[in-house]
Amino acid sequence: MEQFVVSARKYRPQTFKDVVGQQAITNTLLNAIESNHLAQALLFTGPRGVGKTTCARILARKINQEGYDDPYEDFAFNVFELDAASNNSVDDIRNLIDQVRIPPQTGKYKVYIIDEVHMLSQAAFNAFLKTLEEPPRHAIFILATTEKHKIIPTILSRCQIFDFKRITVKDAKNHLAEVAASQNITFEDDALHIIAQKADGAMRDALSIFDRVVSFCGSNLTRQAVTENLNVLDFEYYVKVTDLILENKIPELLLAYNDILAKGFDGHHFVSGLASHFRDLLVSKNPATLVLLEAGEHAQKLYYDQAQKASQEFLLQGINIANECDLKYKVSQNQRLLVELCLMQLASITFDGEKKKAESFIIPPTYYRNSGYSITEVKPKQVLPVENSQPVNVEKEIPNGFEISNDVSTTPTIVEIPQIVQTVVTEIKPAVQSEPIIGTKVSALSLASIKAKRELEASQKATVKHHDELPKEPFTETDMLLQWTNFAQKLSDKGQKIMATYMLINDPTLEGTTIKLELPNEGSKVDFDANKNELLGYLRGKLHNHDIIIDVHVNEVTETKYAFTPIEKYERLKTINPAMELLRKTFDLDI
Repeated sequence: MEQFVVSARKYRPQTFKDVVGQQAITNTLLNAIESNHLAQALLFTGPRGVGKTTCARILARKINQEGYDDPYEDFAFNVFELDAASNNSVDDIRNLIDQVRIPPQTGKYKVYIIDEVHMLSQAAFNAFLKTLEEPPRHAIFILATTEKHKIIPTILSRCQIFDFKRITVKDAKNHLAEVAASQNITFEDDALHIIAQKADGAMRDALSIFDRVVSFCGSNLTRQAVTENLNVLDFEYYVKVTDLILENKIPELLLAYNDILAKGFDGHHFVSGLASHFRDLLVSKNPATLVLLEAGEHAQKLYYDQAQKASQEFLLQGINIANECDLKYKVSQNQRLLVELCLMQLASITFDGEKKKAESFIIPPTYYRNSGYSITEVKPKQVLPVENSQPVNVEKEIPNGFEISNDVSTTPTIVEIPQIVQTVVTEIKPAVQSEPIIGTKVSALSLASIKAKRELEASQKATVKHHDELPKEPFTETDMLLQWTNFAQKLSDKGQKIMATYMLINDPTLEGTTIKLELPNEGSKVDFDANKNELLGYLRGKLHNHDIIIDVHVNEVTETKYAFTPIEKYERLKTINPAMELLRKTFDLDI
């Protein structure tokens, strides 16, 4: 079996024209060679897989081809590649400097390509400085790195720097199309677009992914097969989710997110992708910004159709909500709930509470009609002048243009009631005018409304319990002190130390059903009064007497004595329990 060569090696560019996405750099190098303005120290910097080492090899071969007839001569003896990641010591650089002194046997230049140059040690950089600044005429140094900021400034100042850019999705897709055509592989445009997006600007990664997908799909690359193999969230997922958001279908939206999680996708990736999808819809609304949309033809059509459904205000607010969820995702304790809350907020942006659709109701309006309730809209009517009419007492005001009917029949009854001009007072006097009057506020009377009002008042009176019926059981001061102490302990256990301290500063006294408590200052009285309702309810419930009240007095003379020394503490204990002195004398104890 013939050995397989990966596409990244098989299709490595051999000339500057084959390099993808770096036209500015390749044109600069070609012009420098033709005009003999090529520097002797070059630094190629940029992301991985964008062609830094490839351009260095092409340049090394190109500068030696002058005067040679064989275009395929690679001048391998004139090109020296050093991996600075594994050869980063001072001795390695000294060996390189010794080789630089020897002129080439064939060709005009000896080219030294030092890859991953940022891995050199500080001593190795310093040993390389002099040779890099004044190399022999036949030596050219090409340094390549992905992290330019790790190279010391003295090295940077001696090099001509070329910044390689990331490969655009369009360029990567076009190159993949050429590779697929050379291998007789049929493909969908969106399939190659997904591969180019997955590569994230690296052509080498794009070719590696291409090989992997070809092994899975065979000779026909489809978008569905590519998304399945790469396990990526296709744009159709986001189109479906956005449709559900615009239709305010929260239950279906949560189920769609559950399906996405069930397929193994990360919630953080989904939220960031949703924000990017809103951004793509926003740029699709304006033809001037359509160039910012990196998508295939089929995807562009879907984006355009959906962008017409979504308003610019919705998209801007949606991007803001999704971005906030993206920022909070890492620190959230319940990440799934955070994303679901984000989706519900997005679905509520376009929800108008005043124009609700019947199918969006949790309890549809048909429930009320089937239960015998109806709200019948009555068109406003003009009121003609009434002569010799008597004042009317208005008992209940009904909203303008509506009448509430409690008729249980299936066919709603429409009662035509003339509108009456209503003034601030409850009596409406007849209007004597020559022109018809249309009132700004309208009241109407119906037997059903008067009956419902009377029944409600009767039920409220029946449920109200008069104060005379509340319990008033007698209790003693001891009972009160026991419940008082228990409540203070509960407050202390809950961390409400201040209120518990106020309760225990002095023992309360009982006079009838009034509990009197003395506090040392006005500030403590204010705090106690602000928090005593809970205590009062507790005492009334435990002592079964709802006549209990708490009366707080301020006694500025009251002083709280604290024991600091051992003798003061002992005196305090002896005051509480005189037997302490007997205990001390019996066992001859020291204080």
